Amino acid sequence: MAATKDILLKSIRNGGSLTLGQQIRLCLMLSYPAILAQLSSVMMQYIDASMVGHLGPAAGASIGLVSTCLWLFGGFGMAVTSGFSVQVAHLFGANDFAGARSVLRQALVCGLGFSLFLAVVGMSISPFLPYWLGGGQDIGPDASSYFFIMSLFMPAMLMDWTCAAILQASGNMKVPSLLSIGMCLLDVVFNYLFIYILDMGVTGAALGSGMAELITGAAMFSFLAFKSPELNLRQEKGSYRPTRVVLRKALGISGPMAFQNLLMRGAHIASTVIVAPLGTISIAANSFAITAESFCYMPGYGIADASTTLVGQSIGAGRRSLAKRFAWITTGLGMGIMGLLAVLMYIFAPQMMGLLSPDAEVIGLGSRVLRIEAFAELGYAASIVAYGACVGAGDTKWPSIMNFGSMWIIRIIPAIFLTRVYGLVGFWMCMAVELSFRGVIFLIRLYRGRWLDATPGGKQAPDN
Repeated sequence: MAATKDILLKSIRNGGSLTLGQQIRLCLMLSYPAILAQLSSVMMQYIDASMVGHLGPAAGASIGLVSTCLWLFGGFGMAVTSGFSVQVAHLFGANDFAGARSVLRQALVCGLGFSLFLAVVGMSISPFLPYWLGGGQDIGPDASSYFFIMSLFMPAMLMDWTCAAILQASGNMKVPSLLSIGMCLLDVVFNYLFIYILDMGVTGAALGSGMAELITGAAMFSFLAFKSPELNLRQEKGSYRPTRVVLRKALGISGPMAFQNLLMRGAHIASTVIVAPLGTISIAANSFAITAESFCYMPGYGIADASTTLVGQSIGAGRRSLAKRFAWITTGLGMGIMGLLAVLMYIFAPQMMGLLSPDAEVIGLGSRVLRIEAFAELGYAASIVAYGACVGAGDTKWPSIMNFGSMWIIRIIPAIFLTRVYGLVGFWMCMAVELSFRGVIFLIRLYRGRWLDATPGGKQAPDN
């Protein structure tokens, strides 16, 4: 009988021997549920964009205008989440489940407090943000409303992300995947209700997404806190007060990620400012093309989640060589899948854009830039999954610097000039070159192996 996922994970923690075939099989078993979870997230974005896009280019542009700022907020939330979930992965690798539950309690408290802060900030700036980004009166009011409502639901989103990340760190990819698929279905129902039945337009899209996140976050927390075999909080009474040791470790992991997020999302906001003067058609085409491309790159993020778990548990078990092999296996898997999807994206770019907008100009321009981006997906895959492996080892400082430098120096600065000459096409040309470059430098970091030194291993075990 073939070994199950749980048996193979226990083998990592207990010093057992894994053949290369078993290592690849474990990567696949953890990757496919994570890929499904990411694809359901993409479907949710696609549904929002498609439903709103059929209201006209202005409606789609209003969401696209503020989406980068929502990514900025979300990136801060994910950085905080990673600071705790990586610790959980290391503790699982060391078979310290009581310690993992203690970190979980602290993660819930810190995540809730931080998400409330983000919500207040987001709602406060929502009336002004679209105009700061260069939007006009044709899209400003809808963009403000969308950002306000999405900010309001930020605590629900962060609860969802935190619980999902910690479940994944424990090796449970199935539950987050199923609940993410359920969230996608809820999004369809709520969006149809609010956008069409109640005729709320862009505001309805935000309410629909927020309600889906709220229900999913509650379900994710319920399973994690009461049904997870190792993380069930009813197993003992423990303090929810953050400790200095856990916070220091979390800050060491989250700090560089949060700083990277600020600079990277700042670059995305700068991208919005660069694209905004090109007009409503270019803004809409840019926004919809990013959504369409996510079908290609989101599987990479799913595999990166699996890589973080496998590398994290291997590091916690003191098995550095095994962690390195998992990093290479998952990176190769990500490049293979995203490379295949890039071919399909190139072929079916017009059809993908057509699902998002009925406007011929938007479809034509969006298809053109998608086909440029298809050539960068291999490099993008390498950067996504290799970064996930580095995070699993607790190595976030240098990868964050690499991401930041690549984004600003290779993409944004040249885009300022090329966009003036070639329009949106010039901007996406810079993006394609930058993503390819980023992939190369991450492969070099994996090869050199210094990322393994970020967190000293715990107990020592055979590295086969």
